[in-house]
Amino acid sequence: MSMKHPIIAVTGSSGAGTTTVKHTFAAIFHRERVNAAIVEGDSFHRYTRNEMNRMIEDAERVGQRGISHFGPEANLFEELENLFRAYGESATGRSRSYIHNEEESARLGLAIGTFTEWEDLPVGTDCLFYEGLHGGVVADKVDVARHVDLLIGVAPAINLEWIQKLHRDTKIRGYSMEAVQDTILRRMHDYVHYIVPQFSLTHINFQRIPIVDTSNPFIARDVPTLDESMVVIRFKDPRGVDFPYLLRMIHESQMSRANSIVIPGGKMDLAMQLILTPLIWKLMERRRQWV
Repeated sequence: MSMKHPIIAVTGSSGAGTTTVKHTFAAIFHRERVNAAIVEGDSFHRYTRNEMNRMIEDAERVGQRGISHFGPEANLFEELENLFRAYGESATGRSRSYIHNEEESARLGLAIGTFTEWEDLPVGTDCLFYEGLHGGVVADKVDVARHVDLLIGVAPAINLEWIQKLHRDTKIRGYSMEAVQDTILRRMHDYVHYIVPQFSLTHINFQRIPIVDTSNPFIARDVPTLDESMVVIRFKDPRGVDFPYLLRMIHESQMSRANSIVIPGGKMDLAMQLILTPLIWKLMERRRQWV
């Protein structure tokens, strides 16, 4: 862990709702006047979208499983750990951006699925905020999790995750249902080995569970809404968590275990504000003592 310069990471698979969490953090940072260096996990992919597609096609042509964005072959894990280490020690490091959509492409004058150049992080930031697939990844010779002061997991139930991915990729990105199913299967090995283990290392997990029938995610007509879900919030260390306060503040919440609280899906943003704001205060206070 970095005592001097705090690192906050939100980790979860794509389609998990990590972006929603990013908006919550942005609101907290704005309100609490925290100047965060923002880093996107996608910027540490190893290949452009075209390069990646080509490698997958080449592998499948000879009967092998193509690489996936969940695993080490397609990502710069060592560079990510180096960034976290450098930031923790001296609030420095290098990052870049990945071009996701037409708006970013037009603004930066780069093709979708490519990267900007590597750049130094801005000087004088209060903390590093990472959101992506691998904020707590541990792999050969790499342990990203050990550098993170506050590691948040966002993990929907797997059927819900698949429904979110199917809807995004077929409706927004124009892929066929079969192509998305192939991607899910191709990623499964890396999902089991590199994504799921991170949720045992997180300080807090937010897991969204649908309360409507998602037993066949491949025929679901729509994505269950927040109001059709519950969220299980699990604390690695429940000591110091004011559960009576949370139960009072979050209508219809309940404890399910000594370290877990269950809330209505629509209250997730409120719960995050209540839980995370004091933790960010604590990190900022600790940083001030070092500076």
